Amino acid sequence: MTSSNRTRTRTAGVAALLLLGSSVVGMQMVRERRYAPADLPQEILYVTSPAMLQRLALSFDAIVADIYWMRAIQYFGGTRLSQHADRKYELLYPLLDLTTSLDPHFAIAYRFGAFFLSENPPGGPGRSDLAIRLLGKGMAAHPEKWEYAYDAGFVYYRRGDYAEAVTWFTRAADSPGSPFWIRPLIAVVQAERGDTNSARVVWRSMLESDMEFMRDEAARRLQQLDAIDQIAQLETIVQTYAQRTGGNPRSWGDLIRMRMIPGVPVDPTGRPYALDPQSGDIDVDMASRLWPLTMERPS
Repeated sequence: MTSSNRTRTRTAGVAALLLLGSSVVGMQMVRERRYAPADLPQEILYVTSPAMLQRLALSFDAIVADIYWMRAIQYFGGTRLSQHADRKYELLYPLLDLTTSLDPHFAIAYRFGAFFLSENPPGGPGRSDLAIRLLGKGMAAHPEKWEYAYDAGFVYYRRGDYAEAVTWFTRAADSPGSPFWIRPLIAVVQAERGDTNSARVVWRSMLESDMEFMRDEAARRLQQLDAIDQIAQLETIVQTYAQRTGGNPRSWGDLIRMRMIPGVPVDPTGRPYALDPQSGDIDVDMASRLWPLTMERPS
């Protein structure tokens, strides 16, 4: 099987797994409303040495790599759905390390793996250092690929290290075959340093990705940014209400009756925002595809 055919096959497989995963999320949320969540079993990584696993895999490295990649996706999704307050994702990097050691050409594992590792808690481990380490393996295996340098810049951007982000975006832009839209992105990150406009430009650049999952995720993140801006406006209204009445609104109806809002506010997906009458805090509803708002909240 050629490299391009293998990439297309794996991309289709990952897309199917992610689609299935989104269905599992919905089913799991329904289940958890009806039943008390069970404790997660202790996870065990049976083989921790990439060299040992390569010897055990004999000539089936690519097949075993696919298996470990699927385990990594399942582990990430299962941990993210867990109701445990302390979600450490401790096995995520070892699984990704094994996957890419078995198949150093497994581009999807490097790129998606770095995205998963750099996801902020509770939606991910928040391990940008491990994401960079994983991408470093990809660069060592394929120094000609601009995508890994771009992904490293994106990881640093998510971490708030804009100087390093610019360094890696520039390296990606200087690589042969890189797309034209990276250079304007560098200027935006240099100039705006983390506000919502800058974040939107970065996520819009991901809409140019050749991977459908990344495009879909970028569209969702742009909606999250819209929700963050809307929540900031609603929180100002709630604060004004509290100053006038001496207490937080019990529901959106209190604000509607005082004509401070025209109706129940909804997020960009059409789900009503959740209002906490005790604290006055506002968030997306847990049933919304935008929950949780774990991404960086630009100032």
